Amino acid sequence: MIYLDNAATSFPKPAAVCDAMTAFALEIGANPGRSGHRLSVDAGRVIYETREAIASLFNMPDPLRVLFASNATGGLNQALLGFLRPGDRVVTSGMEHNSVMRPLRALESDGVRVCVVPSSPEGVLDPDDLRRMLREKTDMVVVNHGSNVNGCMQMIRELGAIARRAGALFLVDAAQTAGCVDIEMERDNIDLLAFTGHKALFGPQGTGGLVAGERVPLERMRPLIYGGTGSRSEFETQPEFPPDRYESGTPNTIGIAGLGGGVRFILETGMAEIRRHEDELAAALVDGLGSIDGVRLYAAPPERRLSTVSFTSEALSPSELGLCLDEEFDILCRVGLHCSPAAHASLGSFPEGTIRFSAGYFTTSDEISAAIDAVRALVRKGDRA
Repeated sequence: MIYLDNAATSFPKPAAVCDAMTAFALEIGANPGRSGHRLSVDAGRVIYETREAIASLFNMPDPLRVLFASNATGGLNQALLGFLRPGDRVVTSGMEHNSVMRPLRALESDGVRVCVVPSSPEGVLDPDDLRRMLREKTDMVVVNHGSNVNGCMQMIRELGAIARRAGALFLVDAAQTAGCVDIEMERDNIDLLAFTGHKALFGPQGTGGLVAGERVPLERMRPLIYGGTGSRSEFETQPEFPPDRYESGTPNTIGIAGLGGGVRFILETGMAEIRRHEDELAAALVDGLGSIDGVRLYAAPPERRLSTVSFTSEALSPSELGLCLDEEFDILCRVGLHCSPAAHASLGSFPEGTIRFSAGYFTTSDEISAAIDAVRALVRKGDRA
């Protein structure tokens, strides 16, 4: 089997992830922060150590501003629904995932003004276009750091600086980049960073959250969920301090243990090594798929791309080609709109969508070569049909 769906969920996971989850299940298993016994304390330590690892990864001084949720979608909703009120103005790009666009459209129906800056046909948001859009007072700018459709990365440091000069909070959707791209909160002018655990951070599904930078006024961000936190139990009102204010209910501690294992694997391996390998895979995908007659690439510019490449074929529809890759060549990929109709509209691949190959750190160059050969064979076969 060749797994090329890492933009959806990374696979396989490092051994450290499975080891951390197994150790928690066998040796701890208790509810963190709800009891005073040693296993509860150990469970709380697992969560705090994962906060510390994530804070270190993003060069964030205060681990308590790492707020856990179920995924990046949870983090994005916490930021968007937590901050924006009727009458506020939010600016976003034409490359956003539905995890941004759906909450924004819901907020729009309640009186929040939503403005979309068009992207180039390659998916790049021009900083000058954002600057012009921010001449009017804006409360928040939301940008997808890396596209899950064609792997295009935005210039977040420059975009963040523009947002800050305009007095807007800068929210970055790092679902595709957290773990495989060097990100620093303050250096990159990021106020709020939504991350997911199950992609390039190598964690299990059901993990992720939001990192709130030092300049973010958390007293203004409303929780999405209210309830038990294990703290201030004598009060029937929600605690005011992070992270408890935003983390009601028993957390996914075994998942967070696995996420901690994934993040530590990244810190030990080194971001530079991860980027080097994935850049090589991306270049091989673009060169190989681009050499096939009848294949159209939807690739990001070389200096701005992840190891995710979308393409279509004149001979076969995305769904037909994806099915043949699975059934005839044991190659697993994703087809369709990838929950990102806005991005496909920007790239010109709406409404049919694309075939998406997304390599990961554990993908080999031989697997990339085999996938390219399989596409070439299927396209030729389709041309003859």
